[in-house]
Amino acid sequence: MFVPPFYRPADSSWMIDVIQDNPLGLMTSNGPAGGVPFATHLPSIPESFDTGSADLSGSVLLCHLNRDNPHWAALENGDAALLTFTGPHGYVTPTVYGYTPAAPTWNFTSVHVRGTVEKLDSTEETLEVVMATVRAFEGRFGSGWDMTESIGYFRKILPGVGAFRVRVTGADGMFKLSQEQSGEVRDRVRRSFDGQPDPRCRAVAGLMERLP
Repeated sequence: MFVPPFYRPADSSWMIDVIQDNPLGLMTSNGPAGGVPFATHLPSIPESFDTGSADLSGSVLLCHLNRDNPHWAALENGDAALLTFTGPHGYVTPTVYGYTPAAPTWNFTSVHVRGTVEKLDSTEETLEVVMATVRAFEGRFGSGWDMTESIGYFRKILPGVGAFRVRVTGADGMFKLSQEQSGEVRDRVRRSFDGQPDPRCRAVAGLMERLP
């Protein structure tokens, strides 16, 4: 992903936040020779984040998809994969700039994670990925649902679940938040986003407030 220097995150914590707040990633990997790449939306959770790495290399993500998906059959251990996570974004109208000529744009946040695939074929490892995913998502997005009485059901559906690790070799973060504008104009853009009913726009405003 091409990222101009002024759109790069201040540190890796910005990328970690996008991954954890927007865990439905788009994973792409090579298809058959001469064919189009495979692409699958799937949930991803951290097994570990290397917070000391500027590009998240050394981190590990846990993922799973439907074994009936041809993407699963095509995956091999060691395959290169790209996971794309899209964070808050919104349209910027030139009316907030306060000057002309001007052009509209789109402020957005995105993280591209590169890594290698490690398929998990054992029942217990797959079950642990499913349970870890429940724990992560119930804690952040759910209502504290207790999965205890459903573990037996999980085991029944496990034959249809393909779980794997992505061992991260690097990541790029794009945080396009009007950094090319003057502080005065950027503040007008931020206030415009903050006044929008769309929560994504208000989240963009929150990120703009964090800019150095």
